[in-house]
Amino acid sequence: MPSLVVDTTPLRISPPFRRLWWGLSISNLGTQLTVVAVGLQVYDITGSTFSVGILGLFALFPLIVFGLYGGAISDHYDRRKVALVASLVSWVVILALAVQGWADNQQVWILFVLVALQSGANAVNSPARGAIIPRLLDPKLMPAANALQAIGFQTALTVGPLLGAALVAAFDYGVAYTADAILFTFALSAVFRLPPVPPEPSENRRKRVGLGSVLDGLRYLGTQRNVRMTFAVDLIAMVVAMPRVVFPAVGIWYLGGGATTTGVLTAAIAVGAVTSGLFSGGLARVRWQGRVITGAITGWGLSVTAFGLVLVAVGRDKPDHVLWAALAIACCTLVAAGASDEISAIFRQTILQTATPDDMRGRLQGVFLVVVAGGPRLGDLWIGSMSEWVGEGWAVVIGGVLCVLLLWLLVRSQRSFWNYDARHPVP
Repeated sequence: MPSLVVDTTPLRISPPFRRLWWGLSISNLGTQLTVVAVGLQVYDITGSTFSVGILGLFALFPLIVFGLYGGAISDHYDRRKVALVASLVSWVVILALAVQGWADNQQVWILFVLVALQSGANAVNSPARGAIIPRLLDPKLMPAANALQAIGFQTALTVGPLLGAALVAAFDYGVAYTADAILFTFALSAVFRLPPVPPEPSENRRKRVGLGSVLDGLRYLGTQRNVRMTFAVDLIAMVVAMPRVVFPAVGIWYLGGGATTTGVLTAAIAVGAVTSGLFSGGLARVRWQGRVITGAITGWGLSVTAFGLVLVAVGRDKPDHVLWAALAIACCTLVAAGASDEISAIFRQTILQTATPDDMRGRLQGVFLVVVAGGPRLGDLWIGSMSEWVGEGWAVVIGGVLCVLLLWLLVRSQRSFWNYDARHPVP
């Protein structure tokens, strides 16, 4: 059993990593409060799943621009300072969300603008933090560190939606956003206490940050086929088979329970992710990491398909005892999806961090952010649009099946990824 349980060595040997892990884990709880509250508030104002999907677009464009540019900034300046400034901007935006929540705002465009600003700040913050962590730990500890970060994030993703939905149902949106503002101060403190983390010297670095620096990172990525594949396979999974945009409608029209059901479904994915992280002690021994990623994303697609079939079978007019059974089955499918996705994420991040030199790490972390955060936003738009045509259940089924088909077509065309060997890595 000790070899299966998550390895906590990074927390024991690195006080800066330990403080950062605790700070981010706590602040991520608040972030999830806001994610659920914003989605519910947009749906409350508009009554449209498509509008919830549009919310993803307003987060996507700043994320793409500032994610790529923020990664370049992280490769030129002290990463602690970059993360600290970006964190302060995020905190101010959260306070603005709290103000509009307390004021009972009914203008959806205000939410779209604030979400866009928050996305831009996070797009600068995340690559800086991602480039900091490999400097705090030995490379051989990165799988364990990524598993620990996954546990912290997914635990927040488990508790946060439930708490966010409960706060909205019992009080109002202002309470949920205010709680996020308070919890975010833990991340601010952790980043402030980090040691300076300037980028390592490099002859290839440009003197000024600009479009050229961003393009240098993209050109470098173009030469690294296996690292590039980690992005491509995740885009397939998140763009065509992310079901979260249908959760508000499922809570109202399919399974009942409203905001509470929305929180339960969101948390079910995180429960699976936390479970896989807690039993991640053997990850360092995995050799054929490309094959594990492929199998994990296949599991994601099949689990999402099963969730969609539950919605198709239930429809909108079933007795209560059927709805309770359907909710239990739906949660089981999402737990399996979350476990599969987290296994994929741990190995994709490990390949990126161990195969990328320090002078490119910030820029590729920026691309990673665009893929990881931007993919689900596009998925919200895709599933949201499909739901208008074929209904929420069939939209999710189509997405899950398409995910598996596209994944295997791509992997078969890129055999080097299937044969990726952690003992002899070829980026």
